[in-house]
Amino acid sequence: MVKVEIVQDQDEVNNSPYASHASSRTGSSASLSSVESELGDESLYERLAALKDIVPPSTRHSISSKVSSTASFIKKGGKIFGNIVWIVTTSALLVGLPLALSLEDEAKIVAQEKEILAQQQGTQQVCTLNFTRSLCLS
Repeated sequence: MVKVEIVQDQDEVNNSPYASHASSRTGSSASLSSVESELGDESLYERLAALKDIVPPSTRHSISSKVSSTASFIKKGGKIFGNIVWIVTTSALLVGLPLALSLEDEAKIVAQEKEILAQQQGTQQVCTLNFTRSLCLS
């Protein structure tokens, strides 16, 4: 709410051409401090609520409906995005994890088979070398 006061200027009170400017400076700073103390009592919400009288009702309704539709759109988009992330994550855990584990087991089995094959080939080479040596010595 706005309070209207009539403030008399120092020049009107004292029309003397020799009046000092120092008194007018202190008078203006005193009036500013009184204005600040009056404004200090208002909260930010009260100041914003007072601004609504400046904006016409049709504009307020238009702004309100746009903000509400934007918020609704963001909420729906967030929900859809969250559902998609949930589906992808769950599918990855249910399908991808067992698949990764089976591929790892398969790789271990292949590595073991290669190792056994290498051992067999090494044993055959040692046997053939020993057999040829025993033939040569005899």
